[in-house]
Order: sequence, then structure tokens, then C-alpha cells
Amino acid sequence: MSLAPRAVLVHRTTEYEELLARHGTHGQAAFFLAARGRSVDAVRERHERTRRALAEVAGAVPLTWRQTRVERADLDRFLFGPEDVVVVVGQDGLVANAAKYLTGQPVIGIDADPGRNPGVLVRHRPERARRLLPYAAGAGAAVDELTMVEAVTDDAQRLLALNEIYVGPPGHQTARYALGLDGTDVPPEPQASSGVLVGTGTGATGWLRSLWEQRSSALALPAPGDARLAWFVREAWPSPTTGTSRVEGLLEAGRGLRLTVESDRLVAFGDGVESDALELTWGQTVRLAVAASRLRLVR
Repeated sequence: MSLAPRAVLVHRTTEYEELLARHGTHGQAAFFLAARGRSVDAVRERHERTRRALAEVAGAVPLTWRQTRVERADLDRFLFGPEDVVVVVGQDGLVANAAKYLTGQPVIGIDADPGRNPGVLVRHRPERARRLLPYAAGAGAAVDELTMVEAVTDDAQRLLALNEIYVGPPGHQTARYALGLDGTDVPPEPQASSGVLVGTGTGATGWLRSLWEQRSSALALPAPGDARLAWFVREAWPSPTTGTSRVEGLLEAGRGLRLTVESDRLVAFGDGVESDALELTWGQTVRLAVAASRLRLVR
């Protein structure tokens, strides 16, 4: 017998909750913020809006369904099932945080604080959840399939991201590596830089775009559904042993960017989550390419 759908409500700890955890009481949190020219009332108001949105979505789950909640910090320990409908209640970035742990489940993005979020990924208001949940569980639900990027190491470690993957030093030191492209006869180029960023069309509205604008690049950045990636080398340094001829480009599906480590330690992490990183050591190779899996975001 098939299981009833399960609504998985993904949320994150609010700034107000973090302040209470750090300072103990509302009064102490208010004093801390007031000393820095901020008001605790505005922070608490945003907290209450978020909690109301979460409660409204929870109340909209059909009675025959199961439901559970998972906080952002626990995503890497949560087991998603094939029958899940994932409802992200929060900011656009929270959708990206959840995407790497999914395997094709439909995702509904609920904007918990309209007006403060761009709404690129959290496209719906809480009051629409009652209609969207059964719709998303149906076979005919309209979804946007968003391209993801993956990093795979030569010892089979794998990392997925919706926006971008960064490979570079964990601090502010210079990374040394050799950078090569699949399907070319050109040998890998030894480089020294502050890291390499490989991103999707979804990520082209964030960190990737800042690099694109900074260097006035002529590359046409991909759209979120395009099976292409854009990549940039950050602050490549020319020297007698390192080059700067390969600092940006596009990757079509099936082609990869290969980076072989020539430093003691580099890291690869996705969507800004440094706590969930791959550790790369001298001589290790990581390949960055379009991922086979996609995020299925309900329209």
C-alpha cells in the first residue's frame, strides 16, 4: 500500500530566536540591539510574521497527509522520502539550502516576509498553501526544473548546489591548482587565485553575477532552466609558473571543469554553506559540471 504524501516544512531559526538563545531574555536582547542603534521590536515583528506563516502552512496540510518540520541546520541529517512534498517557508536562500538534499521531490517556496525577499524561489504567499499542497502532489503539477551544479572528486565524494559551488582556500590564502576542461587537447593551466566559482542560471542573480559585473564579462549568463553553467576564477595571479589565460567560461551539459589541487588543503562548498564542505588535499582532482538531478520548483 502506497504511503500518503508527507508535507515537509523547511524553516530556519529567526534572528529573534538567535538573539534570545545568545542573551537569554527579551530585555537583554533589546539592550544589546539598542546599544547598536537597532530596535528589537522590528526583529520580533519579523519573527512573528515568519511564525504566523509557518503556522498557516502547517494548518493547510490535508488531514489525510503526514507532516513534519526540519530546521535548516538539520537538513544534512534529515531523510527525505519519494512521497514528500517539500514546503520551504522563509527566504530564497533557504530553497537553495534544501535543494542539495532532494531527489526530485516537488518544492513549494513560501515567502514568509513579503517585501523583504526578492521572491525568485519563494514565489507564493502562505494563504496559497491550502491549494498548492494537493496540487503539487498530483501528477500534472506545473514545475520549473532548475539546473543544479555538482562537484565530484576522484575518490567519489559528491556535492550538489542550486546556485554555485566554490572551490578554493578555506581562509584568505592563495589557492594553487591546475585548471583544465573536458574535451580539449589544451593541457591544464597552473593557476594561483583566491578560488574558482561555478554556478547555474539561478545563481546568476547572486554571487556569480557580482563576479560577472566586476570584470565586465561578455559572457551571456545562463537562465535558471538552461543546462549550462558559468564559471569564473577569482583574482588569478600571473607569475613565471602560473597563468591567467583561463579565467572564465561556459560549461554545456556533459562537459566539466577539472581542478587538480596543488596546495595542502582546499575546500569545495555549495550555496555559501561552508559547514558542509568537501575537503581537498594535494594531488586530488575535483570535476565540476551540470548535475543530472534538478530542483522541481512548483510554479
